[in-house]
Amino acid sequence: MAKKILVIDDDPDFVESVVNLLEAKGYQVASAANGKDGVAKATADKPNLILLDVMMNTKDEGFNVARQLQQLPEVKGTPVIMVTGVRKEMNLPFGFEPDETWLPVKQILEKPVKPEMLMKAVTDAIG
Repeated sequence: MAKKILVIDDDPDFVESVVNLLEAKGYQVASAANGKDGVAKATADKPNLILLDVMMNTKDEGFNVARQLQQLPEVKGTPVIMVTGVRKEMNLPFGFEPDETWLPVKQILEKPVKPEMLMKAVTDAIG
């Protein structure tokens, strides 16, 4: 059975390209355009992996969603890879590191992300 990946991102072009890439590699992919819908889909579908943007309805929505997901028994422990352009967009002089409490994600990838980098992160996370 194909492994399930949920993409939570409000950029339809990014979502379409990622869905096409992942489906071509045999993954089953669903998407949500904001954090609220993403959390609902995650708890209903129980994906093997979640790809999560930061800036959606608010500039920090993805950070809050990452923490919220780890509080829900249905998806607690599901690997989350944050794929974001927040550092570049907000001209931040620093990056972000995964942290068990504040940023409970497996990895952080900067947009634009190369397809081979994304696939390596996905494969490392769930095979």
